Amino acid sequence: MKWTPKRLKFVLNLYPPYFGAGIRVTHIGDDWREIHVAMKLRWFNRNMVRTHFGGSLFAMAEPHPMLMLLQLLGKDYVVWDKGGAIEFVKPGRGTVRSVVKISEQDLLTIKANTMDGSRYLPEFNFQVVDEENEVVANIKKTVYIRKKSN
Repeated sequence: MKWTPKRLKFVLNLYPPYFGAGIRVTHIGDDWREIHVAMKLRWFNRNMVRTHFGGSLFAMAEPHPMLMLLQLLGKDYVVWDKGGAIEFVKPGRGTVRSVVKISEQDLLTIKANTMDGSRYLPEFNFQVVDEENEVVANIKKTVYIRKKSN
């Protein structure tokens, strides 16, 4: 199946872990370099202290660097999630959102570090912010990338 940004957005919004947590992909750039995600605070996605559940905050952005890089690098590369971390900065209330971006410089660096078949583990950092644009959480994702041998 050929993925388009529109098709992936549709599928992700029906993906049970996203749908069940109330996570919505609101935008995927036509060039695969930017994804926007939002989540409203609801009775089914809050924790015991009535703020956003931390696992849902992490899930908002967890798969996106890998999914984007699969599209941006193509079939000549192996791309896997390697690791991730979240730092909670303040309680998340109301609607929270995140933007995941991959720059042209990121792609150039990946290609330079994998041209000989070596593995490369780039880290991508982004934030989850609230309605006042204040940081709720910092997220770091590490992705395993290797150019396939011919």
